[in-house]
Amino acid sequence: MSINKLLIVVAEPKSIFLEILFKYLNSKNKLIKKKFILIGNKKIIEKEAKVNIYKKKINQIYNFQDAIIDKLNIIDIEIKNKNYKKYISECFKKSISILKKDPNTALINGPVNKKTFLNNKYLGVTEYLAKKTGSKNPVMLIYNKKLSVSPITTHLPIKYVSKHVSKNKIIKNIRSINNFYKKNFKKKPKIAVLGLNPHCETVSKTSEERKIIIPAIAKLKAEMISVKGPFSADSFFLKKNIEEYDVVIGMYHDQVLTPLKTLFNFDAINITIGLPFIRVSPDHGPNSDMYLKNKSDPSSIFCAMDFFKNI
Repeated sequence: MSINKLLIVVAEPKSIFLEILFKYLNSKNKLIKKKFILIGNKKIIEKEAKVNIYKKKINQIYNFQDAIIDKLNIIDIEIKNKNYKKYISECFKKSISILKKDPNTALINGPVNKKTFLNNKYLGVTEYLAKKTGSKNPVMLIYNKKLSVSPITTHLPIKYVSKHVSKNKIIKNIRSINNFYKKNFKKKPKIAVLGLNPHCETVSKTSEERKIIIPAIAKLKAEMISVKGPFSADSFFLKKNIEEYDVVIGMYHDQVLTPLKTLFNFDAINITIGLPFIRVSPDHGPNSDMYLKNKSDPSSIFCAMDFFKNI
């Protein structure tokens, strides 16, 4: 499969996303063989284009098939009565309808305010898109070409984590990641799995490591997947360890995202595996406090676009 169109959902109106996107589009390293289609409000996009000194003419289209290569194509989404939640929903709705029609198109979305847009109904955009597309087992992969991480539980409060870690979930997620690497990067990834408890130990009679994680790893090894663990999270992210592996599986969000961002800052992207299409999101939030200040680090959007160079 060759991706020739990138749908870019602007999402949150007051966000740094368009700033970093225009920094990319103004650079000399941008992709030149893909069609860029922004889905969002034309007035907001044109305002940010002016602020960020984007001098090329913006091409408004009404059908995604009319997109022109080497142009910034826009499908305008109206904002009614400042209802931003409805506006973002319409942006995603439009993008999903296009993605269903064209298998050679991928999705990049800007960040959303989870409290207002997702309204505690979904843990994150990963789960939102899975629900909207009928996908059963979405997997969050935070990707960097040197090292990627994936949490078994995503944006779940820590008090619920142990109840949502299961042998079946670990097996399904690692199978998906293994297949994704083989298909898109033509490599069999080396995967490390972290334990849940400090030092992979507990004062209880049994532990999640013995009951869930170790049996899951044994099952995956029997399938000839290159996986090892469980490793203690507190000492795993040392240079000698991370140079040996392609992916680290953690049991909860901050267990793996905190060290990854410490290592690579914003040079990473969020990939959702398990959808009918490839979905990528730059690994940053809306950061509305920095809106229109032109001071945001664009590394994550460069990482997102680099991912599509050979896909």
